[in-house]
Amino acid sequence: MQEQYRPDEIEAKVQKHWQEEKTFHVTEDPSKEKYYCLSMLPYPSGRLHLGHVRNYTIGDTISRYQRLNGKNVLQPIGWDAFGLPAEGAAVKNNTAPAKWTYENIAYMKKQLQLLGFGYDWDREVTTCRPEYYKWEQWFFTKLFEKGLVYKKTSAVNWCPNDQTVLANEQVVEGCCWRCNTPVERKEIPQWFIKITAYADELLNDLDTLESWPEQVKTMQRNWIGRSEGVEFDFAVENYNDKLRVYTTRPDTLMGVSFVSVAAEHPLAQLAAQNNPKIAEFIAECKTTKTAEADMATMEKKGMATGFFAIHPLTGDKVPVWIANFVLIEYGTGAVMAVPGHDERDYEFASKYNLPIKPVILNQDGQAPDLSEQAYTEHGKLFNSGEFDGLDFAQAFNAIADKLIALGIGNRKVNYRLRDWGVSRQRYWGAPIPMVTLEDGTTIPTPEDQLPVILPENVEMNGITSPIKADPNWAKTTVNGQPALRETDTFDTFMESSWYYARYTCPHYDKGMLDENAANYWLPVDQYVGGIEHAIMHLLYFRFFHKLMRDFGLVKSDEPAKRLLCQGMVLADAFYYTSPTNERIWVSPTEVTIERDDKGRIAKATDSKGNELVHAGMTKMSKSKNNGIDPQEMVDKYGADTVRLFMMFASPADMTLEWQESGVEGANRFIKRVWRLVYEHAQGGQAGALDIAKLNADQKALRRELHKTIAKVSDDIGRRQTFNTAIAAVMELMNRLQKAPQETDQDRALMNESLNAVVRLLYPMMPHACFVMWQALGHSETIDNASWPVADESAMVEDEKLIVVQINGKVRGKFTVSADAQQDFVVEQAKQEPNIQKYLTDTTIRKVIYVPGKLLNLVVS
Repeated sequence: MQEQYRPDEIEAKVQKHWQEEKTFHVTEDPSKEKYYCLSMLPYPSGRLHLGHVRNYTIGDTISRYQRLNGKNVLQPIGWDAFGLPAEGAAVKNNTAPAKWTYENIAYMKKQLQLLGFGYDWDREVTTCRPEYYKWEQWFFTKLFEKGLVYKKTSAVNWCPNDQTVLANEQVVEGCCWRCNTPVERKEIPQWFIKITAYADELLNDLDTLESWPEQVKTMQRNWIGRSEGVEFDFAVENYNDKLRVYTTRPDTLMGVSFVSVAAEHPLAQLAAQNNPKIAEFIAECKTTKTAEADMATMEKKGMATGFFAIHPLTGDKVPVWIANFVLIEYGTGAVMAVPGHDERDYEFASKYNLPIKPVILNQDGQAPDLSEQAYTEHGKLFNSGEFDGLDFAQAFNAIADKLIALGIGNRKVNYRLRDWGVSRQRYWGAPIPMVTLEDGTTIPTPEDQLPVILPENVEMNGITSPIKADPNWAKTTVNGQPALRETDTFDTFMESSWYYARYTCPHYDKGMLDENAANYWLPVDQYVGGIEHAIMHLLYFRFFHKLMRDFGLVKSDEPAKRLLCQGMVLADAFYYTSPTNERIWVSPTEVTIERDDKGRIAKATDSKGNELVHAGMTKMSKSKNNGIDPQEMVDKYGADTVRLFMMFASPADMTLEWQESGVEGANRFIKRVWRLVYEHAQGGQAGALDIAKLNADQKALRRELHKTIAKVSDDIGRRQTFNTAIAAVMELMNRLQKAPQETDQDRALMNESLNAVVRLLYPMMPHACFVMWQALGHSETIDNASWPVADESAMVEDEKLIVVQINGKVRGKFTVSADAQQDFVVEQAKQEPNIQKYLTDTTIRKVIYVPGKLLNLVVS
């Protein structure tokens, strides 16, 4: 061990050792308790960002901790390699998406290795490789055979620039999240997987996920959106079909004043045939925002169809309107409108002067005031004929029963969740393994023709998918018959929904999973990733696991036992205004900062002397140029420093504010530990500690050591509060640096302490701890060491510090045996010189004693 801490020298050597020894390579071992720790699959964008580093450092910290606790730890890594960004980059750089992707993977892999993450690289998975997506294609064909896959024409969010479908969450303010092009509504044929068949199980099993964040479970419950209601029909004048609606508030049926339908509804299309204005309005609706947050706030627009629906109970005629907030793919595409008791209907009715009829009494038993807003609470009915006086539950049942008796309705459970549309019209994705025969029949690609390989050596024009543009690619034969392959590719959520299972057997070529390996490792014990994946990825992740279970591939019901969602990484943002009034953003690494006496930024300038405006701490982004390249920090301070700062600066599930001063502080701490270990090692091998002969100060130090071991073990293992674990070690280090080293007992105690400290810090800063462990005289590497165990007997305090107050003011302190009784403590206080002077010529009127802590004497 050299005297100076030089991470640039030691980290490369330690990483070489790990690579050569395959330290983190694991196989199934039924004799050991397994632990599967997984960080979410990275997209190979070309360069790690600090969000990546935080995610993977958390996972690596947990993995190394569990390894030292004797478990057989699997920590794999791979690449979510398909996706539209690769196509955009390929067009921009005049290359093929595959070439761009593989180059990025190579670079990012090197970055991950330089940060010292303990991955089993033999299990590396790349989702754009045929040996991976072959089994995804195979599984899709099996789902089709089971009736869980179907194709239908449906309305989608369509980006005309990217020529692809967008999920609602990918539509931002009516535009594509990638290219900002206005999104259109378009009807195209798409493949779907029946996730709705698993809606109840996905909902109910959330209750079994005790170690998932409540926020994530709530978001999934809301997304699944189970509701109980009534589905029934309105007859429509001069229209042959019925108008079917669904409502969770049948109690408000007598307050219906109009019916609204989606622009794509057949009734709306019929109305548009001879009415150009309606046709124009329907065309406008195709660009309507469809994300629910947008629909809640957008302007409500509509147009009367000229048709009238017949109220099923009263026989009254109510107008049918087309409304831009009704979507054809949600429910029936038609909604009974009760403006008196629904905010959205109220806004629409107020705009178009439609009747607003109250039918629910307020809590005071009075007709509600509807002059400014709808009354949306439950209550007793009025203005409802035979149903007057019924409360919500009574009215729900009575009206439902009547509609059923009339033969026009039924009770129904509905879900907000919709089936998973997996078709994408892009090139860089796994081809959907379906073929269409000459007679128009669509069937799965035969198993012996899998995988359907995506050609990688292509030219991108930025408009048309190469496999759609090449008619020869689609041509094939099935059982001697000419057929055409599907030219849509899978949504990339498909690849990321089962990768965790493939890690258990990445080289298995006889099936999708080796069931023995999969059932040894699964479920994942710890999953780590951002809260932004709470709905889409994590819901499909859970769904896919249940599908694989039902096909006999896995035995568990859920894919992951425990979930940790790390917070975002923030950084200071700085800019100056150019002569053309443009904001020029300057990287924080190029800014010189002057602070006031309270540590606040008083002045900031860049290398050119421009005085900068501090825009506060914001999420790292290219637009504000405040992203910090982790490579730059590793080169400057070392991987261990970056890792330690990431784990110490903030609780793992909270936002982390990146401050280089904090990184410098982490670096100084590592140097302090290094220095203390070096100085101790220079003194030679320490003797054995004789616990029975420890003096009071040594006992106190050892007690502090073992309390720290207990706290760090609990903070990392159970609470996952890594920052408090590191803080506890820092406090212990302050004590150790002041500890005397004059006797053999002193050195033996220091030896015990440093052996523990190095192991406690190993999960966060493994390179330095690897070297320090060897310096402490160990022949085996720290990677194979055991986690320190707290000595319960060492933590028992045989003395207590008593604070003495006289009339509520602190007048002294002294120690007594831990089992000392009140009378003894009072007598001891009277003997203390610092206290005696406050008791002279006084009478003790009252004694207040908090055992082992506080003695308050009330005197006069």
